[in-house]
Amino acid sequence: MAGLQATAWRARLNAVGLNRFSSSGDVSSERYLNHPTFGMLYRVAPVAESKDLFATLYAQRIFFLVTLQSRGAMFEVIPLMDARHFAEQNLARARREGPDVLARWRQLFDQTFI
Repeated sequence: MAGLQATAWRARLNAVGLNRFSSSGDVSSERYLNHPTFGMLYRVAPVAESKDLFATLYAQRIFFLVTLQSRGAMFEVIPLMDARHFAEQNLARARREGPDVLARWRQLFDQTFI
């Protein structure tokens, strides 16, 4: 598992609900990806343009920074504390957007990290 920390995974994007997948701050619809090795991933938080934080659906302690590319996606395994940092940055952005948005992202944060 330690060797995965520095390894970037390249695979074809196989998204469930591809038309709903975006890097926007919208949390109203859940977003999932299918990783070629680890199976279903769910979106934890947006990170940057074309970049989102995902976690494994069944073993929620493996986190991926997923970068969307024109011919697929790049999956980079990241440590728990880095993933938590990205999610906390997203909560700070959500705080500025309003209480409704913050409440939805806070619930997902708590389910993932607490």
